[in-house]
Amino acid sequence: MQNVENTIDRIKELMDSDTEQQLRDELNTYHEADLADIFQQLSPEERLACFTKLDEEKAADVIEYLPPQLQVEILGDIDESLASRLISKLPHDDAADVLGDMEEDETETYLEKLPEKFSSEIRELLTYNEDTAGGIMNPLVLTVAYNMSVKDAIDTIRIKAEKENMDLYYVYAVDKHSHLLGVVSLRTLLTSPVNLSIADIMSRDVVKVHVDDYQGHIADIFMKYQFNALPVVDLYDHLKGIVTWDDVQDIVEEETTDEILTSSGIVTDLGDDDDDVLTGSIGHAIKARTPWLLITLIGEFLAVSITSKYDQTFTALPVIAAFMPLLAGLGGNIGTQSITLMVRGMSTGQITLKSGWHYIWRETVTGLSIGCIFGLLVSLVTWGWQHHAELGLIVGLAMTLNMTIATMIGTCTPLILKKLKFDPAVASGPVIATTIDVIGLAVYLTLVTWYLISI
Repeated sequence: MQNVENTIDRIKELMDSDTEQQLRDELNTYHEADLADIFQQLSPEERLACFTKLDEEKAADVIEYLPPQLQVEILGDIDESLASRLISKLPHDDAADVLGDMEEDETETYLEKLPEKFSSEIRELLTYNEDTAGGIMNPLVLTVAYNMSVKDAIDTIRIKAEKENMDLYYVYAVDKHSHLLGVVSLRTLLTSPVNLSIADIMSRDVVKVHVDDYQGHIADIFMKYQFNALPVVDLYDHLKGIVTWDDVQDIVEEETTDEILTSSGIVTDLGDDDDDVLTGSIGHAIKARTPWLLITLIGEFLAVSITSKYDQTFTALPVIAAFMPLLAGLGGNIGTQSITLMVRGMSTGQITLKSGWHYIWRETVTGLSIGCIFGLLVSLVTWGWQHHAELGLIVGLAMTLNMTIATMIGTCTPLILKKLKFDPAVASGPVIATTIDVIGLAVYLTLVTWYLISI
């Protein structure tokens, strides 16, 4: 597709010129993902006008690519019968997500209008927590009987795939009670002698997830085994559905976004799942960003309180105030580096609570070494600038201690939070940065005061 801005200009030009058929033809030539990008740049009125020009199949595909709030907005603005038809064309997991983002009475209205079998399957998906395997799985699974021949299995798959919109990744072998017994790749199935049974060629060592497994665990399993899909079972090993790689891609993107927001002191668990911090309502953005900033404000008042206790020190040696931003900046930066490394290592599984002591020691030595280097540089620059060797020594020592302590705090805090069952990403928020600033300030002013007392 050409540049999005140029495309939008072209579409608006067609809308203004009132050439409806030309606009319809133009819109239906674009890929669904491109149309989703375009629609997000249009006003609600323009978006609705364009959406109603799409063919139904194309419109259903576009819905899949839109953010949740736009899905609900568009489906709420179009004719209810059309909206029901579009929802029925979505994959089961996507349809459940869309309906789950609506108001309860609205969801029920659509469920009553959907085909009975489809509606029943969606109702079951909606009973699961949306962050679990049951909440993100697709209940349409390609299954064959374990005692079926390869030839009969291929014929069965051809019939099922023609009737249902199934994801063709693997074939799952089940018994008459739908217990999961094995898995066969399509490659193995197509290259095996047709007279063999599925039981002869299936793998019995099946990697699977439970309906109540949370999405973080599911993503870890996908990353470890690199499968295209994983079967989902209940407590009794009944096959309930599959989770596919594109579902996990959404999970990873969502968790990465949450981690970034949390590390910046933005609350992500306000319960407004359909409201984005960046593009949602201003009220939601205020609620998401204010709590940690208030706590940070309290921390900064603590820093002010500490500084006020050293007023005589500032009176005796005013130049020390000039070095405070320098110490706070470098201490905060190296602390943030340690936190980022720890949080990322823990999220990928490289760092565990058992291996934590190794990384605490490693980061402390690293922080001390870097602190010594920067402490020496600061000492020499201060000496040359102020022609005051003792002041240079104090600022350099404060820099070394500040960077070492900041590294230790940045390394230990995520591990402590993990041990206490909290999200380690919280450690990289503004509160920890403020803590590092306060401690560094206290160390610096204490050293200066000791020096003044000693002379």
